[in-house]
Amino acid sequence: MKFTEYTKGYITKINDVIKSIYDKKLNNISNQFLREYYSELKDYFLSGGKRIRPLLCIATYNAFTTNADEKIIFPSVGIEFLHNASLIHDDIIDKDNFRRGKPAFHFRFRNYHQKYDLKKMNALDFGNSIGIIGGDSAFFLGLEVYLFNEFERDINLRAIQYYEQAFIEVANGVLIETDMVNQKNLTISDYINMISLKTGALIEKSLLIGANYAKVDEKYLSHLSTYGINLGIIFQIIDDILGTFGDEKITGKPTDGDIREGKWTCLLIEAYNKLDSNEKARLNELIENPNITDNNVQEVKELFLKADVINYSKKLADSYYKKAQIALDKLKLVIHKSELEFYENLLNFVVERKF
Repeated sequence: MKFTEYTKGYITKINDVIKSIYDKKLNNISNQFLREYYSELKDYFLSGGKRIRPLLCIATYNAFTTNADEKIIFPSVGIEFLHNASLIHDDIIDKDNFRRGKPAFHFRFRNYHQKYDLKKMNALDFGNSIGIIGGDSAFFLGLEVYLFNEFERDINLRAIQYYEQAFIEVANGVLIETDMVNQKNLTISDYINMISLKTGALIEKSLLIGANYAKVDEKYLSHLSTYGINLGIIFQIIDDILGTFGDEKITGKPTDGDIREGKWTCLLIEAYNKLDSNEKARLNELIENPNITDNNVQEVKELFLKADVINYSKKLADSYYKKAQIALDKLKLVIHKSELEFYENLLNFVVERKF
């Protein structure tokens, strides 16, 4: 089954589960501020997103079971909660006020502060504080789906272990990325290691949680992991390209954020590798400027284009595409054809995506 068909079949059901989790929470709250807080979290979660992670969990469960069972949909959203928890915190760290073309979660409460003309704490600190708690709330709500579902206790405990591993690996990836801004002479290997944790971990664990609920033989787990991690690497490489050269109207995010933050993306690393000494010195001067202007950002983009970083990055993504495809080839004889088609379609979608 194609990725688009799989999405049509499950995305409404996935969103319904997310909605039901927040509705249950809201039905048990009387405090007005808490009601507004959880209502904003609910709206944030339901305002967009491709739902790749729960779809991967569902597809993996279906790939190894005789009959598709919709009881997998409920625990499939766990990693989606963790994913959104990390996005809420990322937007605070990156000072991004918009996500998917709408206000980021912390920015919603900066606006709340201004709307009600609150006197204590300034708007920026208030928004960031509520945003930090928002990410924490999302993380714990995601954990709950493994505690209250139709599967056996031991399988749920294993799912919680995967969830914990994903959380630790994502946090480690973000920590490495934060430290990388202050480092020099980084390599593509450093970058790949970071994004394997920051982005690859959640995608890999989505597959493994689905496999866990399907009671998949351990000998197939390494192939699922290989596919998932490499899919995540490709996703982040394309995300880095779109983060600087994408269409803001399509991506819903500004295309100057990574440059202003001096992030060591594959684009920046390759530019340092390709440019001559004078151009490299100028690039370094621009990237390290804490007061970088719009014209400076444009100059960085022009240096990137001179170094042909887009073509390089696409070729880099293609090398990981091949690794993911090899892993799928090893699973062909043991998974259903419809889910194999889904995995292959998703791989192509991630490589070719514009948003």
